Amino acid sequence: MENKILVETSARHVHLTKEAVAALYGEGAELTVKKMLSQPGQFATGNEKLKLVGPKGEMMVSVLGPTRPANQVELSFTDARALGLKAVPVRESGDVAGTPGIKLVGPAGEIDIDEGCIIAKRHIHMTPADAEGLGVTNGEVVKVLVKSDRTTIFDDVVVRVSPSYALAMHIDTDECNAAAAFGEIYGEIVK
Repeated sequence: MENKILVETSARHVHLTKEAVAALYGEGAELTVKKMLSQPGQFATGNEKLKLVGPKGEMMVSVLGPTRPANQVELSFTDARALGLKAVPVRESGDVAGTPGIKLVGPAGEIDIDEGCIIAKRHIHMTPADAEGLGVTNGEVVKVLVKSDRTTIFDDVVVRVSPSYALAMHIDTDECNAAAAFGEIYGEIVK
């Protein structure tokens, strides 16, 4: 298998529970699909934007679907500083225990979440066949070389394997800017 992995930049966004969707957009509201994302079943919503309100600032963010069991706000370090959030940890998606909370404001209401703000740990989604071909396993931590105008080796990249994934590496906007990883760009695992 060719060691070529699409690198995608994941801008700040929110994952919501069904209860949060109802509180923010009104009873009976459902997330609408604007665009399907690279990971099967995941989508950017059409009309559902919301405002994050932190101790020092606020910003509008996109909502991704479908709904999840827990609310999760994925930020970059730059976003967290602009909002005035302190000690936002780097975590894998879904690991929100003990993280800072924030106020979410939608068109029909607002909620304060007690936890859920993370800086997403850089990771690669792949199928079992991809993992076998690349010689890696689920949960393994690897380095990825991204050649650009600012060639960078990303260390501490978590491999996430599932039959429902599509091969892609996800980094946040700070990481994208630092590596000049703009447009269609690929990385390769280096040992």
